[in-house]
Amino acid sequence: MSSTASDAASATRVRPAGGKLRRDAGIIGLLFASLGGMIGSGWLFGPLQAAKMAGPASMVSWVIGGIAILLLAFVYAELATAFPRSGAVVSFPKLSHGNLMALVMSWVVFLGYASVAPVEVMAVLSYANNYIHGFVNPKTGILTALGFWVSFAMLGFFVLLNSFGIRWLLRINSTLVWWKLAIPTLTVIALLIAAHHGANLTSHGFAPAGAEGILSAVATSGIVFSFLGFRQAVELAGETSNPQKYIPIALIGSVILALILYLALEAAMIFSVAPGDIAHGWANLHFVGIAGPFAGLAALLGLGWLAVLLYIDAVVSSGGTAIIYATTTSRVVYATGEEGLMTPLFSRVMGPGVPWVALIVTFLFGVFFFFPFPSWQKLVGYISSVSVLSYGIGPVVLLTLRKTLPVEQHDRPFVMRAPWVIAPIAFIVSNFIIYWSGAETDNFLFGMLAVFFVIYIIYEGFKVRSLAHLRWRGAWWLLPYFFGMWLITRLGPANLTGGDGLLPFPWGMLVVAIFSLFIIALAVNSGLPDPEEARLALQAGEPPNIQAR
Repeated sequence: MSSTASDAASATRVRPAGGKLRRDAGIIGLLFASLGGMIGSGWLFGPLQAAKMAGPASMVSWVIGGIAILLLAFVYAELATAFPRSGAVVSFPKLSHGNLMALVMSWVVFLGYASVAPVEVMAVLSYANNYIHGFVNPKTGILTALGFWVSFAMLGFFVLLNSFGIRWLLRINSTLVWWKLAIPTLTVIALLIAAHHGANLTSHGFAPAGAEGILSAVATSGIVFSFLGFRQAVELAGETSNPQKYIPIALIGSVILALILYLALEAAMIFSVAPGDIAHGWANLHFVGIAGPFAGLAALLGLGWLAVLLYIDAVVSSGGTAIIYATTTSRVVYATGEEGLMTPLFSRVMGPGVPWVALIVTFLFGVFFFFPFPSWQKLVGYISSVSVLSYGIGPVVLLTLRKTLPVEQHDRPFVMRAPWVIAPIAFIVSNFIIYWSGAETDNFLFGMLAVFFVIYIIYEGFKVRSLAHLRWRGAWWLLPYFFGMWLITRLGPANLTGGDGLLPFPWGMLVVAIFSLFIIALAVNSGLPDPEEARLALQAGEPPNIQAR
């Protein structure tokens, strides 16, 4: 099939017959979907890990992480309101660069999303193991045989809840989010009343690990992981009746609220820790067992009632996040079928707008993440890197469509100001986070993508006897991008990226910034010269395969 024929087929493809999604998501539902995705195990474990890596300067780490995600939120506010589709993160690169780029990025997105629900289930059992022993090995943090089967059943239950449809799912999530907001707020107040050691701020230096510790904490302590849920509203954009109004409020509002909450939590932990517990430095701060920092602090301060609430909250916060990620992961799988990237079977919908095949895929793949991983922190470092890699494509798509479909000729419901400044900065910051995640994480991430791509190319070669039908023009730049990020991280400083040290701090970051600008210029110039499907979508202003209420 020629490129022109392929473009036409893509723009006029026949929608799979299998039911339609429904527009049942309102403003509160979308706002709380993003908040519910952000307030999970990250707040239970992240502040301790951040403090161990950066000391009191971990509060700076939270601000850096929040600003980075806020920049991406502005980018996605424009894209999601212009093209409100479920599983939109897969649709966006297809509209700007074609099927091949969208397919590669769908792998990245799925790997990032599908691993979150399992890690939240692991967080539930890690907390539960403190009073019901036998779920987790207390020395390694790895699930036992019993823990594996309980996790298997728990993930199945969370996925099953999604079969009730988006309206009921978001109602359940909204109820849980009120709890998830109340308990952290109560924790901050209770800890600061019970103990306040102002000297902790400087007793071992405000930033004992220096700038490297601050930056490394952003990517690997759980900070970025804690903010990644902001895009839940984007994935549900096709299931709301007023995306132009609701999506920007949900995206930007949720990030700001989460940043305020996480800063308060980090401050409460830093000031309430007894000076004796950090006598050997912040890096050696720990609590007995696998208890999270706040449950441990509450117990030490005699706040038994708060410790009980926190153990309950470990189930509610982590479980609620697992539920909403099961929802959005299934929408990503659904989108690969809907957009013609994978089998149309993935876009099958039943009953109250439930993508049932996609839910089954979400469950089956999620089970694999219950097999032994080093720790919660190692896994969230991987999730942060792979997710930010997928999020960073947003600025590329936005600038490409701004070039091929100018705002002056093709108006958007929400227009981000100064796109040629904000989008490149967002792309640079995204690549910083990948860089800070470290060489070990990037070896795994880019190595896995290379294996997937080779298998796919071999499959396509045997199936079609040619590779000319693939849209190489829109995807070729991914090769120097992925290889370059891997190489720069590999050459980075040992105490920041675990690299060879040939690019010491901060010169490695300068190289990442320059490289990012070079790549985004390549990417924008590699976009589809006439993005017909995107143009038609803007003119119609109507998401596909959606049932109005």
